[in-house]
Amino acid sequence: MWGGRFAAGPDAVLEAINASIDFDKRLYAQDIRGSKAHVAMLAAQGIVTKADAKAISEGLDAILKEIEAGSFTFTRALEDIHLNIEARLTERIGAAGGRLHTARSRNDQVATDIRLWVRDTIDDLDVMLADLQKALAEKATEHAATVMPGFTHLQSAQPVTFGHHLLAYVEMIGRDRGRFRDARARLNESPLGAAALAGTSFPIDRQATAKALGFARPMANSLDAVSSRDFALEVMAAASIAATHLSRFAEEIVIWSTPQFGFVTLSDAFTTGSSIMPQKKNPDAAELVRGKSGRVIGHLIGLLMVMKGLPLAYSKDMQEDKEGLFDALDTLALTVAAMTGMVLDMVPNGQAMKRAAGAGYATATDLADWLVRELGLPFREAHHVTGKLVGMAVERSVPLERLTLDDMQSAEPRITDAVFDVLGVTKSVKSRTSYGGTAPKNVKAEAKRWLKQLAKG
Repeated sequence: MWGGRFAAGPDAVLEAINASIDFDKRLYAQDIRGSKAHVAMLAAQGIVTKADAKAISEGLDAILKEIEAGSFTFTRALEDIHLNIEARLTERIGAAGGRLHTARSRNDQVATDIRLWVRDTIDDLDVMLADLQKALAEKATEHAATVMPGFTHLQSAQPVTFGHHLLAYVEMIGRDRGRFRDARARLNESPLGAAALAGTSFPIDRQATAKALGFARPMANSLDAVSSRDFALEVMAAASIAATHLSRFAEEIVIWSTPQFGFVTLSDAFTTGSSIMPQKKNPDAAELVRGKSGRVIGHLIGLLMVMKGLPLAYSKDMQEDKEGLFDALDTLALTVAAMTGMVLDMVPNGQAMKRAAGAGYATATDLADWLVRELGLPFREAHHVTGKLVGMAVERSVPLERLTLDDMQSAEPRITDAVFDVLGVTKSVKSRTSYGGTAPKNVKAEAKRWLKQLAKG
């Protein structure tokens, strides 16, 4: 492929380290799409004949069918997807195939391919993430009033509802989708026509190729067009944040499904057994979602390290962008699918959740709030009084609501028996009616709003 400059072929080791066809062959559809847009523009500009352009376009369509049918032979000797397709094109249509590469380089070609692939993948991920939001919102509607403990420091804090907890992840995933949309908008510029690094002397129409490929505009600087991978970094950063959200939820599922918590049950579809302990039911799907987050994050760090010292414009180091990018987004898609499946599959244990919500004096804040609201105590004083009462309950090994009125009045004489109206966990969650609070009516309204929004796409 290199013409007369080289008298001998590459060493086998160089061929092995240099070739990218083993992983960049998945760009075949984007590569062919970009080539068809390019040759159509060349013909429109009179740079190649319409007859040659027609032969090239038809040849590319035939190659696309070969690849999709599994009959195309990829070879490392041709390094990458671009040269493999170009060589096969020349085999099929003759010398006209060599005209396809006029006014472009593999540098702008691969940059275009990757942007097209990432754009397509973001669109697929958005649908998957929306499906996960829908599954969460539907389960939140069903369990808007199911009481569970809310935690800080993994210690019982205040009662919340299971639906409210699930909606927290709906919000997080909504921001994840927003980050992907923002990244998509920024990457939606076409590098095609930047050529190797300096543009071309041919009278090409970059606006035409950008429009044909669905880009908003051509990239304005040819050096930037071929050498930037910040779009890949931004998408991988968004993927890393999304993977972190999934990992946090996966960790909660692991904890909730233990016999010690017993908050949820997963079916056999998302659990595995033990080779030695017949009683075990392990939440392997959740554990793998948690584990694979490190893989996604690691690929982001890897590409940052590749790019950090590269001068403009293109360097072969940038070939290292693809494997990590592909695997990061593939892995995220798999974990989103697994999490969606687990959300649909899990069966909450409302009794266990409610029992746990009442443990650890989780309604102490409700008592303090009552002292402020009904008796006019400054909150810090109410906090002190409540702390004394919690200490008394701990000494007697009883919940707060089992203290007598005399017990309560020993800490604050003005307390009345109306205080007992706020000490149950169900009453506690119903009282949290502030915007964004856990009250069941809030949860139902928010879940309904999300489902309506998701239905609109």
